[in-house]
Amino acid sequence: MYDSNNVFAKIIRGEIPSKKVVENEYALSFYDVNPMCEKHVLVVPKGEYENILDFAKRAPADEQAGFWNCFVKTAAAIGVDGEFNVFANAGLSAPLFNQSVFHFHLHLIAGKKTPACIDLMKEMLCEK
Repeated sequence: MYDSNNVFAKIIRGEIPSKKVVENEYALSFYDVNPMCEKHVLVVPKGEYENILDFAKRAPADEQAGFWNCFVKTAAAIGVDGEFNVFANAGLSAPLFNQSVFHFHLHLIAGKKTPACIDLMKEMLCEK
């Protein structure tokens, strides 16, 4: 069940500040507060969707188009047109990364890795 008090919902409503990149009627992008690389932006729909499957199943076509438009404009705004990663986490027990905020969002990541990223990668490689 969607929690309208999650941190991204509060950012969308303007209750929590963020460093915005792009905003349109359907979506918002902003810099991640714990970046894994020099360019690490989150793109979130303004609608109430818990994860990517929820968004894909329930979001009307205009919301989906607006979300992807925000994504494309975000990539351009931060200078990303090749060599990047995009990922979405879903669920507390996802195999690589657990979803920590239950509002669908994409991570758009590019550029040099941060020390936090390197530490996380080492930790993942050493897990049994």
